[in-house]
Amino acid sequence: FPTRRSSDLKQFQTDIKRGDQVVTTSGIHGKINEIYDDAVIIETGAGKIKFEKAAISRELTAARYSKTTDKAEKAEKAVEEKN
Repeated sequence: FPTRRSSDLKQFQTDIKRGDQVVTTSGIHGKINEIYDDAVIIETGAGKIKFEKAAISRELTAARYSKTTDKAEKAEKAVEEKN
């Protein structure tokens, strides 16, 4: 039987978009750079890595930066400058 959590996760994996900050099931943090049918390219501090969409466990953009959009913009700018 599918649980609500698995349904929510499946919907999240379908709805991800370029620029989202995510964590993979193996704990790798990064930003979605490209999206394909069943895979994504995640930009990490070590470079770009291809993952199956099913390996994305959660989205961090809203969780980290939902208080103000200014914080989100500053954080994204800092990540871009770092890379």
